[in-house]
Amino acid sequence: MSAYDALMAFQRQTSALAEVAGRTGWDQEVLMPEGAADQRAEEMAALESVLHARRCDPRVGEWLAAAEPADDVQKAMFREVKRSYDRATKVPGDLAEALARTTSRAQGIWAKARANEDVSAFLPTLAEVVDLRRQEAAALGGEIAYDALLADYEPGTSSAEIAALFDAMRPRLVALRDQVLAKPQSDQVSGSFDPAIQMALAEEVAVAFGYDLNHGRIDKAVHPFSSGSGLDVRITTRTSEDDPFNCLYSTIHEVGHACYEQNIDRAYLLSPLGRGVSMGVHESQSRIYENQIGRGEAFTGWLYGRMVDRFGDIGVSDAQAFYRAVNRVHNGCIRTESDEVQYNLHVMLRFDLERALFSGDLQVSELEAAWNDRFEADFGYAVDKPSNGVLQDVHWSVGLFGYFPTYSLGNVYAGCLNAAMRRDVPDLDAALGQGDTAPAKAWLKEKVQQHGALYAPREVIERAIGGDISPEPLLSYLEDKFLAL
Repeated sequence: MSAYDALMAFQRQTSALAEVAGRTGWDQEVLMPEGAADQRAEEMAALESVLHARRCDPRVGEWLAAAEPADDVQKAMFREVKRSYDRATKVPGDLAEALARTTSRAQGIWAKARANEDVSAFLPTLAEVVDLRRQEAAALGGEIAYDALLADYEPGTSSAEIAALFDAMRPRLVALRDQVLAKPQSDQVSGSFDPAIQMALAEEVAVAFGYDLNHGRIDKAVHPFSSGSGLDVRITTRTSEDDPFNCLYSTIHEVGHACYEQNIDRAYLLSPLGRGVSMGVHESQSRIYENQIGRGEAFTGWLYGRMVDRFGDIGVSDAQAFYRAVNRVHNGCIRTESDEVQYNLHVMLRFDLERALFSGDLQVSELEAAWNDRFEADFGYAVDKPSNGVLQDVHWSVGLFGYFPTYSLGNVYAGCLNAAMRRDVPDLDAALGQGDTAPAKAWLKEKVQQHGALYAPREVIERAIGGDISPEPLLSYLEDKFLAL
């Protein structure tokens, strides 16, 4: 067996074990009894210990030194393994294990603190998570600690590049928000929406978007997420009796993630290329499914009919009023429930707070006050309770520092992809008006999804759009859409 073949066989086993760990995390969010949290933390730590040992096994280094990739696919496999190996060998095994144990435990503590509106119950554990991630960043090296963490989610970018992008976007987003909010408010749906019917409609919509339930499932969780790859890709959503959009658009968002994973070339299954290449590219899929397709006038026309069939009177009189209701720009504290105009402003707030935490300019004990002050400065009104503020997202409890900016980077990528897709598929809206997403699904699968991690993040987007990445298509799309509404 060649060094390359031995390396790939070893990596396949490592990938399979990582999927088991991921499924254990899914179970913790969806099915695990609350009293099992401490044991689950030990189980997750044990799994991470095994995975970390495999990722920095000296044989991997020997195989990398001896391997001779034969073609572009093998070279990409080699690139991904080497990046993982270089990172793993810098992080001590006991630190990786401690992170897994602490973040598993922190998840349950966060959920309980959020339910009880008790920030003080969570902050000591969050301080432990931040301290461990600071140690990890120090082990990884580099001048800027936050950049070491960002590389886990978006290889090839830096916090300085993202800050410059956000600085360029912010003035136009704020100006657009102010113009739109100065106009009369749009209609809203109203009524009581049975959670069971919401879930049934969510499943129908998920299937319409191409989610394969033979290789997936939909469950409820506190915070919606997608988990898994290849032949087992699961999503979660949530319901609110007075807000069906929370369920439907959370579902569509997670279906975007899931379809990316389900549509990767099966030849890459359990290989280094068998997952999405970065969270920015992943978010481009979830955001284009949710927004440019799912909130577009054509698709909402079809969705309006399905809503009326399921719920009867929903408080709006026709498809056009429903389209306005889906895209209503409104004040609110919750990122996942935000309109498209203000969504990126929520992300920018978190990005700046994260950078301050890891530069030492902000301490965890100061985080709630810093969040509330920044939110009021950015949005013009106060946070009313912790679950609408610093406790609203699961990300920090599980140590995902560096993840948030990829949401907005994904929006930028999605803006570029949407412009290119509509250039290439001029009759797209005719199909979407019938609830037929096949042309959009086919284009996104061909241009982005099937490739998995074959290309670097920016390269896969630039190849798909046939040009350079820019925030202009996103900003123009938002201005054209919302000024018309």
